[in-house]
Parts: sequence; C-alpha cells; structure tokens
Amino acid sequence: MRIAVLFGGTSEERDVSIASAAQIIPALRALGHDVHAVDTATGRLQAAQEQLLLANRVAPLPPSSTAMQQVRARAVSLSPQHFDIQSTDVMFLALHGGAGEDGRIQSLLDLAGVPYTGSNPIASAVAMDKDLAKRLFRTAGVPTADWLMAPVDAAAVDQVLGWPVVVKPGKQGSTVGLTVVRSAAALAAALQVAAAFDDEVMVEKFIPGREFTVGILDQQALPIGEIFAPGEVFDYQSKYQPGGAREQFPAQLPLSEAARLQEYALRAHRALKLGVYSRIDFRRDAAGQFWCLEANSLPGMTATSLLPQAAQAAGIGFPMLLDRICQGAIRPR
Repeated sequence: MRIAVLFGGTSEERDVSIASAAQIIPALRALGHDVHAVDTATGRLQAAQEQLLLANRVAPLPPSSTAMQQVRARAVSLSPQHFDIQSTDVMFLALHGGAGEDGRIQSLLDLAGVPYTGSNPIASAVAMDKDLAKRLFRTAGVPTADWLMAPVDAAAVDQVLGWPVVVKPGKQGSTVGLTVVRSAAALAAALQVAAAFDDEVMVEKFIPGREFTVGILDQQALPIGEIFAPGEVFDYQSKYQPGGAREQFPAQLPLSEAARLQEYALRAHRALKLGVYSRIDFRRDAAGQFWCLEANSLPGMTATSLLPQAAQAAGIGFPMLLDRICQGAIRPR
C-alpha cells in the first residue's frame, strides 16, 4: 500500500508524535509499503528533512509555550495537496493531542474521502474531551472518579471531592498541564497552569493506588499492563525518558480482576464508539475497585509504547500491529 504517515503537528505532544513516527515509518517500509512522511505543521517532507526531524528525541519536558508559538506561526494551512490524497491508500495518524487527535483532521480526511487510522471525528472529539468521556463511562457502567469543571472554588472541592485532587486541562494528553493538589491553598495556581493549555479545566478526585492500562484491538481486549511510575502520577517525564517508569505485561492480577478490568475497557471503548484500536487507562484503589482515568483514541506508537507492548504480550509484533491497524482503516466503517 501507499501510506502517508501524518505526525508532528502543533500540539504540546508534538515531540511524542515525532517519536511515534520515527518508528512507524521504518516499520511500515520494512513490510514493503510505500511510505511518505507528512508533518501536519509543515507539509510533506523530503528525505533529508525526514531524516533530520525523526532523529529528534522526546525532551524531558513538553515544548515551551514560546517554542509552540513559533511552530504555530510557521504552520501551513492544511489542504489536500499536503497529503497527496490522490495517490495515497491510507493515512496513518501518528498524531497526539490537539487537532491531530480531537477530530478536526479526521473530519478533513472524511471530506476528502481517504481512509485513515484511528477513530471517526465524533469519537475522536469525545475521547479528547475528558468531561464528556467520563459522562459516557458512567452511562456504560464504567467506574470513574468524581469530578468538577472549572470555574470552581476550594470550598466546592472540599465539599464535593475532598483532597487531594488532580487538576488538568479538559482536552490534553500526556499529563501536560496536570497538577496533584493537596490543599486549598494550592488550587488557584494549579487551575492557572491547566488553563494555559485549554479553555476547560477539570478538577478530579485523586485515586491513589496501582495504575493499569488496557489496549483494544479489533474489539478485543489485549493483555493488561501495569505501570510502575517513580512518582504518584505517570507524568510526562516518566512516560518518555529512559528509566522513567517500568511497565509489566501481562500485569499480575487475579483472573477474576483481570477479566473485570478488560470488560470495563471494552465498555469504555464502545461507549465512545472508538475505532480499530485504543488504549484505556485505570487506577485500582486499596479496596480493589478499578477507576477509569481516560481513553486514548491515538495512543503512543513507538515499539515500546504501552499499546505495542500489550500487543506483543498477545503475540502480535510491532510490524504486524501496524499492518492490522492499516488493514482496519480500509475496511468499510
């Protein structure tokens, strides 16, 4: 197949997206596909540009606001010519956050009539919107922690949620802009941090405990993974830096608990009407209750990312996983 890998973009997860593309592109080429690289911020890349950009590593922190302003100022206005639509069989979306994951690019590709990986525009938008997603989780019988949406004051948090809480942008990924707040005195500053990344801010009850992730592929739950982060949250640095966190696939859970967690993940995936693949994240509290944190419609896709690790535990190697995702994109939706 002729495949365009779309990556980069203008979100705070730009570096993570580049890291995904750096492994997706050579893996697809090794399978014999004709692959070209498209940075949605700059357009299609020539070979030298591709080699230079994809050699970058994920920095310890997300790009600064100044760096992102520079990227956005130089960004092209996306149009079909940037995607070479007429000669492309599949668009592989290696985008994370922002316009790449919230349904806008999916809408453009739907209008152009070209198949793409991931979920449809509505499902993508709902998964990105943490407030809407949590409402649908509860409707589907998937436990999720109580939350409030800003504007909110310390008195309301104290009465409804209690401390500590997690303050985070309503539509972001990779824990960008996230703060664990343990007292009323720290709330205002955390709200300000989160508001710098999105016009909606969520304040959610913090669930201490073990962290798990469940990949979904072709309507089947993959083996569960457990994440051992050095801090109390699986933050940006522990996600993307060497030695930051350890993951175990399959997780050590009693069979009954594993089956319950996989069922919750499938319910969450279906409630949001996600596509061929996704990743659903959970916490397990001291009482043994699982709580859904969020759904990822375009999870990280390096060979050592969580979804590929889950697939590997099921006997599906990274190239085979990519091929199945591409084949799923060209099936009738």
